[in-house]
This record gives sequence, C-alpha cells and structure tokens, in this order.
Amino acid sequence: MSHRYPGISLWHETAGDDWEPRPALMGDLEVDVAIVGAGYTGLWTAYYLAEARPDLKIAILEAEVAGFGASGRNGGWCSALFPASLDKVAAGSSRDAALAQDRAMRATVDEVIRVAEAEGIDADIAKGGTVVVARTTAQLERARHEVKHARSWGLGDAEISLLDQDAARKRLAATGTLGATYTPDCAAIHPAKLVRGLARAVEARGVTIYEQTRVTAIEPHLLRTERDVVSADVVVRATEGYTPTLAGLEREVVPVRSLIIATEPLTDLVWSSIGLEERETFSDGRHLLIYGQRTADDRLVFGGRGAPYSFGSKITHADASDLRTHRRLEATLVEMFPAVRGHKVTHRWGGVLGIPRDWHASVGYDPASGIAHAGGYVGDGVATTNLAGRTLRDLIIGTDSDLTALPWVGHVSPRWEPEPLRWLGVNAGLRAMTVADAEETATGKGSLLARAVAPLVGGH
Repeated sequence: MSHRYPGISLWHETAGDDWEPRPALMGDLEVDVAIVGAGYTGLWTAYYLAEARPDLKIAILEAEVAGFGASGRNGGWCSALFPASLDKVAAGSSRDAALAQDRAMRATVDEVIRVAEAEGIDADIAKGGTVVVARTTAQLERARHEVKHARSWGLGDAEISLLDQDAARKRLAATGTLGATYTPDCAAIHPAKLVRGLARAVEARGVTIYEQTRVTAIEPHLLRTERDVVSADVVVRATEGYTPTLAGLEREVVPVRSLIIATEPLTDLVWSSIGLEERETFSDGRHLLIYGQRTADDRLVFGGRGAPYSFGSKITHADASDLRTHRRLEATLVEMFPAVRGHKVTHRWGGVLGIPRDWHASVGYDPASGIAHAGGYVGDGVATTNLAGRTLRDLIIGTDSDLTALPWVGHVSPRWEPEPLRWLGVNAGLRAMTVADAEETATGKGSLLARAVAPLVGGH
C-alpha cells in the first residue's frame, strides 16, 4: 500500500524514505496525551512535550502516514508570515501584543533551523529570505505602501525593505520587474524531509505514532477511530485542512487547494537569467497568490491558488480542474521566466490548506475538556506550526510564558456559513482575485474589485 505515497509530490519522491506505514492502532488505548494528525502541528507538539515531560505517555493518530498532507507537500517556505495582519491582531488585543506575535514568528524561523540541526534532519534548508517582485505599477504602489505601513509599526530594513528595480532584478529577474520587497525571515526547505525527520525524532523520545488510523470524532478526553476508542487526559486536534472530516467540525475551516509544479533541474545558464542565488523564496504582488523556490538540486518549484473549492468541504487531490490550474501555473512560470521554456515540468501535485472564516490562526487549550487545538494557518504553517507546538506544550503542562501570552492564544474564529453559501462565497472570492489581476494588468491601476472583496478574503 505504501507504494502510492512517494508518488504524491516531488517532495515525497525525494524524501529518502520508503514511506512504509507504521502499524495501525489495534484496540482501545489509554494515554496522557493523544494527538490527531502526524503533520507539523502534531509532531512539533509531541516533540516539545516529550522534551519537557519525558514521563508523559504520548500517542499520535494519523489517518494516512506522517507527512501525507500539507506538511509533506507544501511550497517549502519556512517563513515568519502570520495570516492575520498586525492591524487585525492588534484589533483583537493591543499594539504591543501584535508586535510580540510578529517577533515570535520571526524567531520561529531560526528555531526550526536549530531543531533540524540538533536532530540531524537534513531538510535542504537555506535561509535566503523572501523577495516579492512588483511587476505592474499597481503592484509597485502596494509594495511601497506595505513598507511604509511596516515603518509605522516600528519595523525597519532588518524586517522588510523596499528594493529598486536593479536590486530587485539582482535577486529575481522576473519579466517586467519594477521593484520588490525583501525580508530575510524565511528559509527554503524540503518539507517532506523535515516532517519525516520530525517523526523519527519524536519516536526517539518515546512517542508512538499510529498510522492508517483515522479519527472520526474528538470528545472531551476521548478520541473515536473507525474501530477503537482512545482515552487521554489531553487530546490535541492538529488536523488543519482535514478538520472538516471530523464530526461536528464541518464548518471550522474551509479546505482550499493550492497546486504546485516542479521543473527538471535547470542549468547554471538558466539560473543566471533567473537569480535566486541565495535560494530566496519568491512571489509577486498579484492578488491570486503565487509562490516559488529554488531547490537544493536546482529545480524551480512553483505554486499558486486558484483551484476551485469543492462543495461541502469535500477534500479531493485529483480531478480535471487540477490539470487546468497546473497548465495555468506552467504558462505563468514561462511568462515570468522565459528561459524556462522548453524545460520539462517533471512533477505536478496539490494539497489542501485550512482557512478559518476570519483568516486568523489560533491555538488554544481547555483544561476542563482536555481538548487542545492549533491551526488556521492559511498556507503559512511551516513555521507557525512550530510556534504552535511550543505554545501547546506550555499550555498543556501549565507553564505561564511569553508564548502563552501571545494574542493568538484563545482566539476563536467564527464558523463558516452553511452550504451552498460557503461554496458560492469561496469560489466567488477566488474568481474575483483572478479578475482583479487581469484588471490591473490592463489598466495599470489598483483594482477596485480587489479592494471591495478584500474583507472577504482576509484583507482589510
């Protein structure tokens, strides 16, 4: 059965792992901490808990295998991006709290790198930062506004800087580049190597991972699988985009797909015309998100949103729309980097990310029910999951810390609307962003449509 896992993505294929599933849970179980999901959130939580309290009996239950979902198939950005803006976080807390959240995210990038080194996890990590190029006058104006806004929060060039055309093109020579923003707080990684290494690291600390064990419901101090019951003092929901598959949580987040392609390894000549000498992660200033990185073996990995949301939060990994979106990605890649034309796209894949109704990630723990959770990363989860794991550790063992005081702790997002409103709203938002980008390309001016739709899709 394991033969299908390496074929999921480039990352799965090149993780250096045979993907043979660990044994499933067979029979009822009693533990101190039961975690649902062997992705980054669940594994980081187990890692830090086992480190702080080696006496705890911890079990992780995973429906497939560790790293099956977003943790193993994402774009490989370990970034300080938090899905909610400083303004939105401050509106629910304070200016100082929002800045504390921002500092914690930036420090988390280095913490991920530290643990990978300490555990001997070779995840092809390169902290080259992120360059976001502006390729229209409207995008350039947004870039200037973003940096000006950061300055109003006391953030300087060490956090984000505005690059002129020459400096931007030196980092990323995309066609039509007029300027860019740059932040050093991001590392390109091989996500599947990281998640598989983390799984081995938690097992070395005495944590048991049960794979091919699907949890169907989470109740106070209790998990129900398709066959068995797990009793625990603490149960941790670490299911992100797969949360709607759990009973009663169908409207907690919407699972939106992001799709990715990868080229064959490119020659030095091609790379000299593109840039990314420091393996910077990259994007541009369009509304419908794209993202990319240069891999350790010189491939170009390039992804983006745009695949339609499936009615009823149904999670699919392959259908006709994938091919259409992948072809759009390939066309965009060649348009941005003409030197790539004629080079093979060797891998195409996708996966779901979890979007809460207010686009605000959260972490929380209710001692009375024993239920803890973290998620709502909106695709910015590679680093955020690590912060979540450390925060859940402190919440669960009862330690008051700087982490437990962060404003995302205890945040409660509203539930999404019932169908068909959910399907209509999410897909209308995706379509609107596509139209807005076309409008800006044609007019050279900021899109009025994007401004109108922004409050519905996480903007302001």
